[in-house]
Amino acid sequence: MRPTTSIRHITPEAFGEVRSQLSNLLLDTVALGASIGFLASIDAIEADAYWRGVEAAVAEGTRLLLVAEAGGEVLGSVQLDLCQRKNGANRAEVQKLIVHGAARRQGVASALMKAVEQEALARERGVLFLDTEAGAPAEVLYRGLGYTFIGGIPEYACTPGGRWTSNAIYYKTLFSRNGQGQA
Repeated sequence: MRPTTSIRHITPEAFGEVRSQLSNLLLDTVALGASIGFLASIDAIEADAYWRGVEAAVAEGTRLLLVAEAGGEVLGSVQLDLCQRKNGANRAEVQKLIVHGAARRQGVASALMKAVEQEALARERGVLFLDTEAGAPAEVLYRGLGYTFIGGIPEYACTPGGRWTSNAIYYKTLFSRNGQGQA
């Protein structure tokens, strides 16, 4: 039986503890065909460089990184990119929700999404948005969590295997600043 999964907000100081596991998570996710911005040719060096970029954004305070862990093992992660423009202080983009293949269908993605919503609320971000590959299983998750589909762009991104595919854009209103209450 797997130990209880917990969600941890990764600070710049804690990044070194999880970077190699995050690289392995990214490599696993891409190998399983997830269209998350990388081609099948990704290697450990490219994965590490990506996470070093995320680490820099976390240190700048422009992005949050949450990981799901059990027994000291990183099972998944999600990022929240905080809009830095004054006219966008109410929004944030959910990025790179990824779960290790061995931990899928165990509630890890849902737990990460609920935690990222709480982090957004704590930072007074009332609107979250994200995109995913059109037709991907993640669409079922997002709809189930109350996200609204608003459209997609044809041939938006290339899958790891080299197929150009549309994206699906979603948003969720956590609260309204225009006096309409919480969504």
